[in-house]
Amino acid sequence: MKKGRKITGGKYKKLRKKKKYELSRLPRIVKIGEIKKKSIGTRGGNSKTVLLRSNEINLINPKSHKAKKSKILNVIETPSNRFLARQNILTKGAIVDTEDGKARITNRPSQEGAVQGVIIE
Repeated sequence: MKKGRKITGGKYKKLRKKKKYELSRLPRIVKIGEIKKKSIGTRGGNSKTVLLRSNEINLINPKSHKAKKSKILNVIETPSNRFLARQNILTKGAIVDTEDGKARITNRPSQEGAVQGVIIE
């Protein structure tokens, strides 16, 4: 069947438009580059610091449990979408090449003000 249609062929009609609090924002794309952050207002008068560009990652070594700051060189692969790796976009689960070897991003950089990762062999 065609999407948005009943079994009889009639159309499903929306009951109402979305309300202001139901609207989504534009997607924030975090790329590799000199660190650039932005503060946006959130619900309840609070604010959130989001990342727009970054070339640093906070790495954790799972064996020694030590944290270290490293430089991001390149995005190797992104399991969710292979085209994101081609454009060097940082997302959760992306495998990046750093000065200390390969690492997997464990947080959502577009929602937070930093990039966190775990070293992989």
